[in-house]
Amino acid sequence: MHPKALLEATADLVGLVLKFDHPADQVVSRFFRDHREFGPRERATLAETVYTVLRKKLLFDHLSPSGSGSKERRMAILGFHGPRDFLKSALNDTEKRWLDNCDAVQPDDLLERHRHNLPEWLVAPLKAQLGDGFWPMVESLQQPAPLDLRVNAFTDKRAEVKAELAKAAIKSEVTPFSPWGLRIEGKPALTKLDAFVRGAIEVQDEGSQLLALLLDAKRGEMVVDFCAGAGGKTLAIGATMRNTGRLYAFDTSAHRLDALKPRLARSKLSNVHPAAIAHERDERIKRLAGKIDRVLVDAPCSGLGTLRRNPDLKWRQSAKSVAELTAKQTAILQSAARLVKSGGRLVYATCSVLPEENEAIAEAFAAANPDFVPMDAAELLQALKVEGAETLCAGGEDGRRYLRLWPHRHATDGFFAAVWNRK
Repeated sequence: MHPKALLEATADLVGLVLKFDHPADQVVSRFFRDHREFGPRERATLAETVYTVLRKKLLFDHLSPSGSGSKERRMAILGFHGPRDFLKSALNDTEKRWLDNCDAVQPDDLLERHRHNLPEWLVAPLKAQLGDGFWPMVESLQQPAPLDLRVNAFTDKRAEVKAELAKAAIKSEVTPFSPWGLRIEGKPALTKLDAFVRGAIEVQDEGSQLLALLLDAKRGEMVVDFCAGAGGKTLAIGATMRNTGRLYAFDTSAHRLDALKPRLARSKLSNVHPAAIAHERDERIKRLAGKIDRVLVDAPCSGLGTLRRNPDLKWRQSAKSVAELTAKQTAILQSAARLVKSGGRLVYATCSVLPEENEAIAEAFAAANPDFVPMDAAELLQALKVEGAETLCAGGEDGRRYLRLWPHRHATDGFFAAVWNRK
């Protein structure tokens, strides 16, 4: 495609995404459906440019006023994913000089906000938690996330799948913590591979895999994934149960559960029972009260641990929206806890990095429910033979109580998990 046409299309897409009416990935997908003329290379340029603009929005907002043309075009130029000579062939002389001046700006000459590219309401809690780790965290958020796969432990062995991918010229490395994970270089097309078609692999961040591991569901048990969504963790849990027992996948969105059905068919699991519920106090929940061995509550959250994948979230969330979420998280956790039988396990998890969605919820729940005994996440992971388990955990008297994953420390999305055993 001609550089000028591609830049125009990129500017159009940037403009649509920056309205923040819908999640960026949905806007990009809709744009591609409406414009079938783009090949894989053009799609990569369009998508990566958009995500670069979202990651560096404050910096580009600062640099763009000195340029010419529409703001969407200026932002697209600044974030353009591709060779500089290709981009410059689409620019006029004024734009070329402006871009050279922007490229010459040194990070040390910028204000802090133009370096971290985070909304101010998010900066303080991150600095308070991370201290000297704040800037390494910022650097990690400016990079795309790696592509992690989970090998279906019910049907396949990781080493054999790794070798199979290598034969398809897809290089992978075993993940350092999850016993099921493979990390892929680049973004190869996976959906046509036999390993994908037969259900041997699923795309899933290593941190998400560790949540399923922490639940430690056993053969023959009754288990609930309370906020199952599209079922990534449900499938991992079903595999650990070796397709025995009964695994309920509950969610208030039937649409999200519909996305589980083709994945479930590929997985060869028959012990999974998806069910849409009206709310956390649904009659189905009441009927199962006190009967469930293990319950995972991967609660609706701000998603701020996934900013490498979803950088638009930092502009679409706010302190107010987080406060609304914490009320929902508290109610969901309390309702889900009713399912757990005596001696059963409860896991509360989010993909947030904010204490008010994580430690604050867990500590308030523990204070209100003395029959739930907090468990040491590091000890549980060590028992599961996870290498470096203590480095994955923080909080509590000995700093080992909660699973606490960070992109810059663990190369995963940001995750939190608390675990209890019911007396």
